[in-house]
Amino acid sequence: MTSRSDQRLFEELDLTEYETTALAELLAIGRTTAPNLAEATGIPKARIYGVLDSLAEEGYIKIVPGRPKEYQAKHPREVIDRAIENRRQAYEQYRSDVEAAREDFLAEFTPVYESASDDITPTEELFHVVDVGEPSERETRSMYQEATDRVHVLTKSFEYFDRVEAAIKGSLDRGVSVSVLFLHPDRLGPDNRAIQAEIIDHIREAHPGVGMRYSNDVLPWRGTFVDPSMEYDSGRAILLVEEKDVPLSMRQAAITENGSFVAGLKRYFDLVWEHDSTPVEG
Repeated sequence: MTSRSDQRLFEELDLTEYETTALAELLAIGRTTAPNLAEATGIPKARIYGVLDSLAEEGYIKIVPGRPKEYQAKHPREVIDRAIENRRQAYEQYRSDVEAAREDFLAEFTPVYESASDDITPTEELFHVVDVGEPSERETRSMYQEATDRVHVLTKSFEYFDRVEAAIKGSLDRGVSVSVLFLHPDRLGPDNRAIQAEIIDHIREAHPGVGMRYSNDVLPWRGTFVDPSMEYDSGRAILLVEEKDVPLSMRQAAITENGSFVAGLKRYFDLVWEHDSTPVEG
């Protein structure tokens, strides 16, 4: 039986149910034959060889010659490394395919896009929106990945932290400053307070370079903004406002690259951080 974390990893490997079952069993029992593995896992004997061949092609197991031949999982570290390499190779192929289509795509769509853009007014370019959930989290990760100087976060409990953690780590590794302003736990319900405490403990242990404080007052908006400039010539932000009666699945987040607006967000953040917040105690 695989744990929840195991299952999540196998999903990241893009394995079928039979492949997941076979690999998990091989990791647990070591070397065995296909018939024995089929019997141990309940995978039909008519399918077991195809399942094992697929795992071998992906580089997760090795075939041991003999009569009969046997199969053995590679070390878990090798499985992880191979999964990353497989994804890298797939990305490189994808990138090559897209690059091959670049000139034709630009030749066809650049003239019509530039013609249509002539009719767009500045106010129409101030914001665009994405749905809250995976689309907004994808945009947030992109901001972390592209940040070169500073990242600022305003959040209730940072309940989505695990879904952006890798991007945050990348920012910290590049020397980007990351500051998080949490809503004070006294203003949270019991469930959100517990989530917040768990995430703060994890950040403190895993990413000690992240600055954290509690906002004493209710935050009128939540989101992330990066690389603000008081010259109003840079910055990017994603934000959403409090809408208590609107389900999360029906909400949208606003995205802007307007330097003046992002600078205004920075001024608000600094005022709360310096004058209306308290330290997150260790």
